[in-house]
Amino acid sequence: MRLKAILADDEPNILRNLQAVIPWDELGIDIVGTAKNGVEALELSSQHVPDLVMSDIRMPLMDGITFVQKLRDINENCTVLMVTGYQDFEYVRSLMRVGVSDYILKPINYEELENSISKLANEIRVKKLSEQEEQQKWGKMKNLAYEKILQDVLMNYTEITPKTLLPIDDMDLETLTYLFAMIDVDDYSQKSLPWTEQERKLWNFAVRNVLQDSLTDEKLKFTVLQIREGEWCVIIQWDEKGESTALVKLNEIAAQLQHNVSQSVKLGISVGIFPSAVGLRQLSEAYRKLQRFMQLNLGKQESVLLYKESREPADANSSLWYLVEEIVTGLKQLNRLKTEDALKRLKLLLEGLSDSSFARAYQMLHFLILHLLRELREMNSLDFQEEEQIWCQLDKSESIQHLLQVMVQLVALGLEGTNKKKNSELLMTAAKEYIRTHYSNDFGIEDIASSLGISSSYFSLLFKQHFGETFVEYVTKHRMELAKSMLLHSDKSITDIGKSVGYIERRYFTKVFQKFTGEIPSEFREKRKEAK
Repeated sequence: MRLKAILADDEPNILRNLQAVIPWDELGIDIVGTAKNGVEALELSSQHVPDLVMSDIRMPLMDGITFVQKLRDINENCTVLMVTGYQDFEYVRSLMRVGVSDYILKPINYEELENSISKLANEIRVKKLSEQEEQQKWGKMKNLAYEKILQDVLMNYTEITPKTLLPIDDMDLETLTYLFAMIDVDDYSQKSLPWTEQERKLWNFAVRNVLQDSLTDEKLKFTVLQIREGEWCVIIQWDEKGESTALVKLNEIAAQLQHNVSQSVKLGISVGIFPSAVGLRQLSEAYRKLQRFMQLNLGKQESVLLYKESREPADANSSLWYLVEEIVTGLKQLNRLKTEDALKRLKLLLEGLSDSSFARAYQMLHFLILHLLRELREMNSLDFQEEEQIWCQLDKSESIQHLLQVMVQLVALGLEGTNKKKNSELLMTAAKEYIRTHYSNDFGIEDIASSLGISSSYFSLLFKQHFGETFVEYVTKHRMELAKSMLLHSDKSITDIGKSVGYIERRYFTKVFQKFTGEIPSEFREKRKEAK
């Protein structure tokens, strides 16, 4: 890591000697400018933002002390080495008060000066590396918070208000627009049937990596969210105007993703494209529309599907879709009456179909059974033998009546599976206890869902239903309450309190705390201590 330095002295001979005698290149330091007085030194410092400044005290127009004071207004982190003829201890202390890191007495001992510069350079590098690591951690935290916000919005688990959005460098998410696409592994349910749980995780992890690497190569601001096994949403920040430009870009990306996944993972994928850029509030609706559209059209030859709004009145196929969605929702909510009522209405709809609608309805029902299979797998409501049994029944089905029997059997298995599982009350009680005992740790939805033996998406749904707020909102609120208590009733430092409630970086803890209380932690503590 090379550093930048500026030398300031009103004596030309000393400037020349400093440049010639000190092995700057060996020390990894580039001299980016020399100055004859404090005014020139300040101008150079503003232009080059040096890491190290070496300055004399006695200079015309602006002396060294005044220069350092003004330097701190534009660069508080710059290390200053002062050259002085004063040996008085009180004077040296005054140098330290204005932010001078070290000083050298005249006449200059160049060997001593080289050692001092080397020492300061090492300290600067250690500090810069530490800051870089902190920035990387901060960047990772921002990305995770941003992804969680998008996932909650996409799944309609949160309302879009300033209070529910976490501080991400004060980004105004509501002003952003996005391109939106869905990725679905072709024939995923059947292909993944013989895979173990670990194998499924590895395959899904591999596909996600390819998607992320491909989009990184495109140099886009993007987020890849896995909604369920074999299915991802791609959300790309989009500043450009024009629907045609967005479509061209999405088609290019779709072709590249298909090629890369095929080459790297040897799996085929279908890509659904929403035709226009959408705002944050429209993401959930765009997801529901595109998912339904893809399910209805996966039997076609195209592997890139452009969403088209249907202008025809609701038909049997769309009604089938919504009834199966009701069945899925009933199963997720552990609501037997809702599930059975939706299944009953599905039967009545199929019994009332005209002969001309049978062929399309048969194909549609087949797709919806696969959709329900994937949802039940996400809920961990089917074991391997039960799923294999459903596939055998599907292979033998030759009529709508046969498919309806498979659907009825599948729903029965789903209800039985959810009843055998812990009910939602017990699951959320366990989740609450997990959160309580892990406040100081860096944990996420995946960690709790794994400990409960359910999928992340199912956990998020149950959590919002049970607590009336998202996981992030709940955990953040309770961490802030705990932090407030510790600020008032302990002498721990703000950094230690942040760590105690799960925030490794003090900067992030301060921003979240201020977002929820309107005050930074130090202000919160001081005001209430004064009140006492």
